[in-house]
Amino acid sequence: MARAQRARIRTAGLQPAQVLVGLSSLAFLVFGIVGFTRTGFADFVGRSDATVLGFSVNPLYNLGFVLLGAIGLLLTFGSGRSRVFGLLTFVAFGALFVWGLMIAGTVSTNPVSQAGNPFNLNGPDNWLHLGLAALGLVIAFLPARHKVLLPEDEEETVVADRADSATVVEPLPDASRRPKHEKGPAVTREERPPGLAH
Repeated sequence: MARAQRARIRTAGLQPAQVLVGLSSLAFLVFGIVGFTRTGFADFVGRSDATVLGFSVNPLYNLGFVLLGAIGLLLTFGSGRSRVFGLLTFVAFGALFVWGLMIAGTVSTNPVSQAGNPFNLNGPDNWLHLGLAALGLVIAFLPARHKVLLPEDEEETVVADRADSATVVEPLPDASRRPKHEKGPAVTREERPPGLAH
């Protein structure tokens, strides 16, 4: 019973969220780079007829994918960081999905109509953004694999760490080499008169 209370739970190994973030980040990078080969860098926020896999793109849209892919690769190295990337993906593509609905006229009023369409969004893009927002939500809340550490496991680790570390032992000074005016503790005890308390 006491063993169960003292056991600690930790995440173990490469997490599924990290794998998903790594794969999706590579896909974002490839999509953005291929988009740049179709659009170039001119007319950065303008309307373009270029498409990648049927989705309309422009240089600003491509840059967004490249940046998101690069951030994702940096956040892949850690379970918590991967979940943060999932939330970031959910928020970014969820906002683009809602904005795309407004631009496509699915939502009757568009409060940001004065901003135009800098990402060159269209109907198929909305479905892509909805799917990517759902992927971000899955990454953010995907269960992690855990490992239970019992007290014995931790003690073995500590003992192994101590055995691996170098121990420096300094030699004690030799009493025979002391100057005559300094007396060691053994000499002082012998010279005390027998009547005094120790």
